[in-house]
Amino acid sequence: MEAILRDCVQHSLRDFMHRNAIFVCERLCAEFPSETNLQLLAGCYLQSNQAYAAYHILKGTQVAQSRYLFAISCFQMDLLGEAEAALCPANEPGAEVPNGAAGHYLLGLIYRYTDRRKSAIHHFKQALTMDPCMWAAYEELCVLGSAEEAAVVFGEAAVLSIQKQYLHHGLASQSLLTLNEDCSLVSGRNFSSEDVSQRQFKHVQGNNIRDMSGNSHISLGGASGQPVNGSSGSSFFNTPSPVPMQLSGVAPPALCRIGQPNGPNLNTGTDSSPKSNVNSTIQAPRRKFVDEGKLRKISSRLSFDSGNRRSNRLAAEAGTNTNASASVTAGNGTTNSSKYLGSSKLSSVARSLANRKGQPWANENVDEGMRNETFDDSRSTTAAVASGFTPSSDARYPEQEGATLSSTGGIINVSRVATGASEILSLLRTLGEGYRLSCMYRCQDALDVYLKLPYKHYNTGWVLSQVGKAYCELIDYSEADRAFSLARQASPYSLEGMDMYSTVLYHLKEDMKLSYLAQELISTDRLAPQSWVAMGNCYSLQKDHETALKFFQRAVQVNSRFTYAHTLCGHEYVALEDFENGIKSYQTALRIDARHYNAWYGLGMVYHRQEKFEFSEHHFRTAFQINPRSSVIMTYLASALHALKRSEEALVMMEKAIRADKKNPLPMYHKASILMSLEKFDEALAVLEEVKEYSPRESSVYALMGKIYKRRNMHEKAMLHFGYALDLKPSATDVATIKADIEKLHVPDELDDE
Repeated sequence: MEAILRDCVQHSLRDFMHRNAIFVCERLCAEFPSETNLQLLAGCYLQSNQAYAAYHILKGTQVAQSRYLFAISCFQMDLLGEAEAALCPANEPGAEVPNGAAGHYLLGLIYRYTDRRKSAIHHFKQALTMDPCMWAAYEELCVLGSAEEAAVVFGEAAVLSIQKQYLHHGLASQSLLTLNEDCSLVSGRNFSSEDVSQRQFKHVQGNNIRDMSGNSHISLGGASGQPVNGSSGSSFFNTPSPVPMQLSGVAPPALCRIGQPNGPNLNTGTDSSPKSNVNSTIQAPRRKFVDEGKLRKISSRLSFDSGNRRSNRLAAEAGTNTNASASVTAGNGTTNSSKYLGSSKLSSVARSLANRKGQPWANENVDEGMRNETFDDSRSTTAAVASGFTPSSDARYPEQEGATLSSTGGIINVSRVATGASEILSLLRTLGEGYRLSCMYRCQDALDVYLKLPYKHYNTGWVLSQVGKAYCELIDYSEADRAFSLARQASPYSLEGMDMYSTVLYHLKEDMKLSYLAQELISTDRLAPQSWVAMGNCYSLQKDHETALKFFQRAVQVNSRFTYAHTLCGHEYVALEDFENGIKSYQTALRIDARHYNAWYGLGMVYHRQEKFEFSEHHFRTAFQINPRSSVIMTYLASALHALKRSEEALVMMEKAIRADKKNPLPMYHKASILMSLEKFDEALAVLEEVKEYSPRESSVYALMGKIYKRRNMHEKAMLHFGYALDLKPSATDVATIKADIEKLHVPDELDDE
């Protein structure tokens, strides 16, 4: 009964029927209360986005996997203190972080959001060391500005690590499959009479198992492992045997871990609680096995009504290619590998390949989930020690046959495993280096790296969004618009980078495209912060700052850790001249991401407007240290230096800003202002004439030229340029300033200054 319920839960989860999975799993926990089953129930709630339910179910649990799931639920509920305590118990300072690389990654996120940068970096690096394919950890390191070059992180050491993990898990899985030819138990659901008629059941003698601990179990592919109540030297198993098969003669490795199934047929003699781990040594290699996908196919047809029929084990004279193969079972005899998404797909592919060959039960060497099957010590804390096998005369070891192993699709040589790992990490090196350079705001270098990608990878939503972000940082909004448009075409369902796309359209003043984008995003996902950011930008472009602020606040409600939404709230508060709340929004953004230079820039602008130039210079300089290639930041840093009477430093910084972006007229305009204050009128006018070439309809340029001509007592030219400035329809504030300058046109400068 327990196996049937657990199998039903797993099938419901695979089919995304979360409500059904929760209902059945509650029945499972009521009938068979155990922490393993509670883990499964908590997992059902987590997958259905009900973290609060998982929190209450797992609160107070001590098993490692339970603590990890509890930490996940705490993190989703923003209870970071409890999440940290679950992963790193205070009474066990030297305890290992549960769930390996994923546990270290989660702990790194907790440390990052609690402003412990060094600890976060340490755990992200630890996660990458344990699993070089954990891209999310490398992303976090890039965001924190502490990522090593991708060539180092995804280098040869990572290739060896992946190869080692792959072979270890794959060969261990193969060994379990082979060993359980002699000791496995299969239980299932319904099985028709014609299917039963050709099946045989093996009787495995107890002398095949040297030492079977009474309190041992192992969990395979999920939370299905159960404690075993067994006795040493006399246990036997009833195994349904499929028709004879011709399979590869590859021998398993000498070492793996095996769990005893806990079935209703076993004689129980001891307590069933798991306590300790034991490694199993397999001395006799077996050459034939059934993949896990096939096992599920068998299990689904078995009926309890048919009874457990026994037959003597097939003798050795069956030959090397006619021995019946056994299957690995977990829990009460039911295989469970649904933890790894896509396993059923692999199984169906394998079956289709075999059927095309006309051998529906033969030559299926697919060890489903071989790459992913893990043996979690938090859920499987004991194992049996097996011995007593005698190698057959035709047994061949991997060392003798080029170290081949069974994998999805057939026999794969170890060298092919290494080649595959190298190809994967080569791709990650290119993607990682491009992303690292983007986070360092070396955007042109990042674009050059992305161009090295194969077209099929370059033309994906994520890469094109990163290209769009890079162009946005380079203030090349037209190219950014093009890249984001291609990203929308490649992945119309993805919201990656759409917040930045809306900002690009905002700067381009493309109100129609921005409105259309916002409506599309809202219809796609109303619970995504990117959707509400686009709506806010749409209203901000229309100068409706109060409505825009409401939409940005909605984005914050949807995801309180979405840094850009906090910064945009600050911008709207500043536009409404609510500087106090603007400062709070910027500071909140910096608590989430201390390298978010937009927030440092926003704080600098607030203090600059409040004429707190020391604070302004500090925040602009911090933003400049994060993004040393932004001409806008350099321009305002120079303005702050000029306000602090450090005009020479200001001019040097302004020259850097001009060189950084020669198409940007802003630094040239501010340079002319500084030159005018230093009474270098001719140089200032020369700079402004150059600015006019880039921005011929910028009223502030003509207004500044009018002021310079006034200072030189050239009143007619001054009046002419003030008139040009008014004709270009400046803002109401600028109009008032220009009219005031016209009224004082004939007032001497000394009196004007007073």
